[in-house]
Formats: sequence, structure tokens, C-alpha cells
Amino acid sequence: MPTEVRSDENRIVGRGQKSSNSEKELQRNSESTCVRARLMPATKKRILKSATKLFAKKGYDGVGIREICKDADANICMISYFWGGKEGLYQGILDDLIQKQTEYAKNFLNLEVEPEKLSKKEQIDLLYTILDKSVDMMYGGFISNDLMCFLLQEHHHQRIELTSPLLVYIRKLIAAIFNKKTDDKDVIFKTIFIISQINSPKIMPAFSLKLLKQEKFSEEDKNIIKNNVRTYIQALLNEVKG
Repeated sequence: MPTEVRSDENRIVGRGQKSSNSEKELQRNSESTCVRARLMPATKKRILKSATKLFAKKGYDGVGIREICKDADANICMISYFWGGKEGLYQGILDDLIQKQTEYAKNFLNLEVEPEKLSKKEQIDLLYTILDKSVDMMYGGFISNDLMCFLLQEHHHQRIELTSPLLVYIRKLIAAIFNKKTDDKDVIFKTIFIISQINSPKIMPAFSLKLLKQEKFSEEDKNIIKNNVRTYIQALLNEVKG
């Protein structure tokens, strides 16, 4: 009888040890999952940065996902996890830009308010505000040189649709100011020319930074760009008044 009692005790102790080991294993797995969850945003950011740089340098067809992951020091399976593949990653770069651009715009713009509901003065004042903030965004480190090169390639090849709520709103605002429809050719070209006033110094460094003998744009440069954009807008508005 004593032997049977000890045997039962051993089984009970054994079950307790197994239960304790299982709990420890669950805890380790949970901690590992938490660590991976914390690291994922950083991994995603590294991949986007490397992909932007390599796509800008070599083009879409000249880069493979293995090269991107090697540059980003990331597991190749992460591209499938986040974007489903190379094409999804390419679109992901644009989506990331649009998301950040939209979040930035919400600091000074209510995208839900239709421009037609504003007075003419409110429309014009809002356009000036948006364009001033767009200059700050363009020349404040928001868009890297690699991303600018990537965007230029994307506009040239038109592989994937680029739909920016901010740019769509600017076109609506311009249409409202000039009392035209958003699909009017004049509105489309006016939008392009206004945006070009902001982008040109950035996308043509040989005609800006090189001549200025600078490596980057200063606050003074940003103010000059803002003033030139305002002068251009005022000229357009004067044409309408005339």
C-alpha cells in the first residue's frame, strides 16, 4: 500500500511539472510574439526604404525581392506577409506616401468640406494655405531624394494608379475658384502647373541646388518658393478678373 501511495504521488507531481513546463512554454511563446510584433513596424519601414532606393536606382524590372530584403536586412517572407509580393510592395510605397501625406494634410485641412460650399475668399485663402504647407512638406524632409526619383519613374511608366486625396482636393478647389468642372482641361493643366511651381526646384537640382552651391534647401529658399507660388496664383486670378 505505501508503494501505491508513492506511485500516485509521483504521477501527481509529474502532471504538475508538465503543467508548469507548458505554462512556461506558453509564456515564452507569448513573449516571442510580443517581440516580433514590436519589431514588425521597424522591419516594414526598412523594407519600404530599401525598396524605394533600389526601385529609384534600377527601376521596377531591375530589382528582385531578394536584393531588397538583403539591403533591408529582413526575411524574404516579410514581403509576402506585408504586401503579397513585388507588385504589392511597389504599390505599398505609394500607399505609404499617400497615407502620410493625408495625415499631414488633416492638420490644416478638412477633406470632408467641399470647396463649392466655401466663399470665394475662403477658397483662395485655403489654396494659399495648402500650397504653403505643401512647400513645407516637400522641402522639410518628408520626401527623400530616393522617393522623388521613384515618383518620377512611376509618373513616367504609369504602372500603378496614384490617387492622393490632397491632390484631388487641390484640383476640386481650383475648379471651384475658376467656376469650372474638375475634369475641365484648363483645371487639370492649372493644377499641374501649380504643383510644378512647388516641385520643380526639388526635381531639378542641377538648376537649383547646384547653381545655389548648396547641398539642401534652406528656410530662406522655402520662403522664396512660397512667394513665387503665390505670385503665380495671383497672376492666374488676375486673368480671371480681367
